[in-house]
Amino acid sequence: MADPDPKALAKGVAAREHHVAITKTARYATLGSPGPRTTQVWFVLHGFGQLARYFIRNFAPLDDGRRLIVAPEALSRFYVGEVNGSTSAQARVGATWMTREDRLVEIEDYVRYLDVLHAQVLGTVEAGAVEISSVQVVVMGFSQGVATAARWAHRGSARLDRLVLWAGTLPPEIESDADFAPFRALDLAIVLGGRDPFAEPAHLEELEGRLRAHDVRYRLIRFDGGHELNADVLKELAG
Repeated sequence: MADPDPKALAKGVAAREHHVAITKTARYATLGSPGPRTTQVWFVLHGFGQLARYFIRNFAPLDDGRRLIVAPEALSRFYVGEVNGSTSAQARVGATWMTREDRLVEIEDYVRYLDVLHAQVLGTVEAGAVEISSVQVVVMGFSQGVATAARWAHRGSARLDRLVLWAGTLPPEIESDADFAPFRALDLAIVLGGRDPFAEPAHLEELEGRLRAHDVRYRLIRFDGGHELNADVLKELAG
C-alpha cells in the first residue's frame, strides 16, 4: 500500500517533528595497507545506488603499495528498482548519501561521519611509522559523491589536500566567496567523460563560471567515455 499524499495528510494536523542523535555503525572498504611506504590516502565516495565494496574495485590500478584507498559507504541503503515483499530477497541493494527528505540533517550526519573516519584512518597510517604531514590526502567524489565530497571539503574539519570532482557539480549552497575559501586551498580537478549523458555543456559552463568567479584554480580532464570511472585517468590523477 502506497503512502498517502503528504500534502493531504498535513491538512488539519498539528504534529511536530523532532530529532534525536543516535550511534550508528558505518561501513567502509579499503585497498592497500598503511605502512612506511604510504605516501597517499585516497577517500573515494561512490555514486547513487552503489556499494563501497564494489565501487572500490575501480581503484585497483592505484594499489601499488604507496597508497591506501578508503571507500566509505553512504549511511542509507535501499533496494534498487521496483521491489515488493516477494522480490526483495533478489533485489540489488544500493546506498545513497542523502535524499531531499530531512536533507540538512543527513548532510550534517555524513560530514561528521567522514571526519571521524578520516581521523581513524590517518591515525592508523601514523601508527605505521609514517610522518603524517608527508602523506597526501586525496578526496574523490563520483556522481552523487561529488556533492558529498564538496560538502565535506566545505563543512568538515578534516585535513584534505586534493579534491577530484568526477561526473558531478558543486551543490548550490556553496555560493559566497567565504564558501569557496576551502576550495582555493585545494588542488582541484574536474573529470568528465565526453559521452556522459549527465555532463551537459551548460552544466560544465556553470560550474567553471562559479569557480572562476571566486578565483578557484582547477584543471579540467576530459576522457572518451560515459558516466563511469576510467583507469588511465585515475593513474594520471595519482601521479
